[in-house]
Amino acid sequence: MIREVLRMGDPRLLAVASRVKDFHSGELKQLLADMRDTMVHLNGAGLAAPQIGVGLRVVIFGVKSNPRYPDVEEVPDTVLINPGLEALSEEVEEGWEGCLSVPGMRGWVPRWKRLRYDGLDEKGTFFQREVEGFHARVVQHECDHLDGILYPMRIRDLTKFGFNEALFPGQDLPRET
Repeated sequence: MIREVLRMGDPRLLAVASRVKDFHSGELKQLLADMRDTMVHLNGAGLAAPQIGVGLRVVIFGVKSNPRYPDVEEVPDTVLINPGLEALSEEVEEGWEGCLSVPGMRGWVPRWKRLRYDGLDEKGTFFQREVEGFHARVVQHECDHLDGILYPMRIRDLTKFGFNEALFPGQDLPRET
C-alpha cells in the first residue's frame, strides 16, 4: 500500500526511532511492503520508516534505472534494520541531495565518502558492507532519518539550498537521494 510521506515540519520526523525486536511479526512484513510500494511509486532511492510515520529503525534503499537518477551507479535493493555506520576515512564529499520529505528542494550536503554499514535484513540476519560514493551517501541520508535528522540540518552553506527550479532553471536536476 502506498503511504503518505511526512513533510519537513512534522514533529514525527524529528524523533529518534526505536530498535526493531520482532522480526517475525506481520506488522514488520506489512511495513516493508508499504515502504517498497511507496518508494517505487515516488521514484525514490530510499525511504526510512519514520518518513511514513513509523518510529522504527528500518530503512530501505536501492537504485537501478530511475528517472530521478539517470546517471548514478546502481545501489543494490537493501532492507537495513537497526543499522550501524562507521566512517572508513576522514574524507568527506559534498553533493546535491533531495528528499521525499522535503519535496521540490535540493541542498549541497557533506557526507563521508567511504563507510562500513551493518545491520539486519528482513529475516533478522546480520550483514555488513563497505561502500563509497553515491551508495554511501544514500545510506547516510536514510539512516539520518532514524535519528530525527533531515538533510537541510547538515547543509554548511545555505546559498546552496533552495527550490529545484530556482537553483537549476531550465536544467536537468542533479542526482539526489
